[in-house]
Amino acid sequence: MMHMMRFLMLIAFLATGLATAAAAFDPQNLSAEGRAALHAEIRSYLLENPEVLIEVSEVLEQRRRASQEQQDADLIRDNAGAIYNDGASHVGGNPDGDVTLVEFIDYRCGYCRRAHPEIAELIASDGNIRLIVKEFPILGEQSDLSAKFAIAVRQVAGREAYEGIGDELMAFRGQVTTDSLRGLAEGHGLDAGAVIERMDSGEVAAEIAANRALAQVLGINGTPAFVLGDAMIRGYLPLDAMRELVSAARDG
Repeated sequence: MMHMMRFLMLIAFLATGLATAAAAFDPQNLSAEGRAALHAEIRSYLLENPEVLIEVSEVLEQRRRASQEQQDADLIRDNAGAIYNDGASHVGGNPDGDVTLVEFIDYRCGYCRRAHPEIAELIASDGNIRLIVKEFPILGEQSDLSAKFAIAVRQVAGREAYEGIGDELMAFRGQVTTDSLRGLAEGHGLDAGAVIERMDSGEVAAEIAANRALAQVLGINGTPAFVLGDAMIRGYLPLDAMRELVSAARDG
């Protein structure tokens, strides 16, 4: 930050030199000649020390991030009920864990598929994380079908069936159709007819609509996205980075 300090000292020096002896420096009171001289000196300094602009940019980015983090914390606090206790979303991991990780997913999202085994490893290796999964289909008709199917499986057959089907949907590379989903249900020994029928129910539609409304409020428009403690993570993070964030959330 040395260049930044020198730059500020230059401004202060110029201000003192160009101000009248009777008044404090006020750019609005400078003469046209004084204003031109100030601008020329600043321009000259920046041309000789362009790294100052990089420092300014870094400071602005730090302030932007800090502002975003505070906004996110406020949003999480104000919407805690819908985030953590909506009464519908799947709760996995350790339901009594001391840290809650909320994930917005789309089964057709490449980064969700990349994150899926890493989140599973995070949950298994930690043992004290409560995982909430929010179905957030944003990539078209096949995403919608996949989300409806997963929710219908959970409503018809329960938590364990949902987790198994979720693994299948993340790994599935074929076209998602009613017939292919029926095959997945039958492969898991589920009542495929009941699951397919439930996909078009109001309960399933209401859960997806609630997740979309919550995502809009939180400023989430992509997947995967996570809520952890008072922070939001918009996008994929490697396993080690997620472990660090979990540790920070646990420490308060």
